[in-house]
Amino acid sequence: MSDPERKPFTDQMKEKITPDSSKSTIDKAKEQVTGAYDKVAKNFTSDESKSSTQEAHDKVSRFVDDKK
Repeated sequence: MSDPERKPFTDQMKEKITPDSSKSTIDKAKEQVTGAYDKVAKNFTSDESKSSTQEAHDKVSRFVDDKK
């Protein structure tokens, strides 16, 4: 489960597995905006103020980002 203002994990996974060719321009733009917001929230919201699930997801996500 994600924190209320964050994009749900299920939506994030669905976006990743859905091919861009089957998404509308509006869907792609929405994903970029919400993805950017989520990335900012992941990096600038203290882990102590997140749910334990969101904290764990963000830590894994930061680790993956660092490996890129």
